[in-house]
Amino acid sequence: MSDQKIESQNLAGIYKIQMTDADFNRLSIFINRELGIKMPKEKKIMLQSRLQKRLNEFSFNTFREYIDYVFSNAGKQTELLKMIDLVTTNKTDFFREPVHFEFLYEKVIPEILNNINSRQPVKIWSAGCSSGEEPYTIAIVLSEFIENVQYFDYSIFGTDLSFRILDKALNAIYTDDRIANIPMSIKKKYFLKSKDNQNKTVRVIPELRSKLSLQRLNFMDYSYDVPGDYDIIFCRNVLIYFDRDTQEKVINRLCYKLKNNGYFFLGHSESITGLNVPLKQVKPTIFKKISYE
Repeated sequence: MSDQKIESQNLAGIYKIQMTDADFNRLSIFINRELGIKMPKEKKIMLQSRLQKRLNEFSFNTFREYIDYVFSNAGKQTELLKMIDLVTTNKTDFFREPVHFEFLYEKVIPEILNNINSRQPVKIWSAGCSSGEEPYTIAIVLSEFIENVQYFDYSIFGTDLSFRILDKALNAIYTDDRIANIPMSIKKKYFLKSKDNQNKTVRVIPELRSKLSLQRLNFMDYSYDVPGDYDIIFCRNVLIYFDRDTQEKVINRLCYKLKNNGYFFLGHSESITGLNVPLKQVKPTIFKKISYE
């Protein structure tokens, strides 16, 4: 039997097929080139596990067969996007890194409202919005500000690489555990419980869902076909998957869509140190756009 040997049958009754180094190299090179995501050898088992069901779906006996199909003319029409969905990471939470949302409420929104026409909506881009927790958290914070401080209009634009994950953001349905750490007063105002007692889920209220528009975007595109002139951009916990050169290119493309003096939020494990980007730090991982002179 070749090095593409089939391991013993697992408990689910599905054969687990091993990915060879050659298979992994073909995929990792593609993922890095087309998606900008670093895929070191340590990710081989993860990649094998995530794609296993797709091989079973097509009854392929080797990863080589599956990869050949993915890159074929027929596979590029459908399966390529499904593979991309499976290999990208979509970890997120409501009110993740809460200091950002406190700063948004206390500093950013008051400053923006002080500098724009009151009839002009505040525009926010959640770049790498995943399944919607981040943009809906932003919407909750803005709605609380409107209720407690001052009325204004706003819109939120969310983008992600994965069609599958964008569908989740659009539907805005989450299991109870996803909102477990949110204060009860916020839960009651902004989430609707399922009437099905066997289905312990909640859904974001229509008023917030209507504020969010969604679009697929690959950060590796040469330019971003999205509306520009944003007041705020959140791009958190996405750039960590890219090398430094790609990070610089992505940030510059995002900043091209950001107003001068607009705010840019990074994840707490991310940094712009050493990058040639038009941002100045206001607080750790919070920046303002500066214009090149």
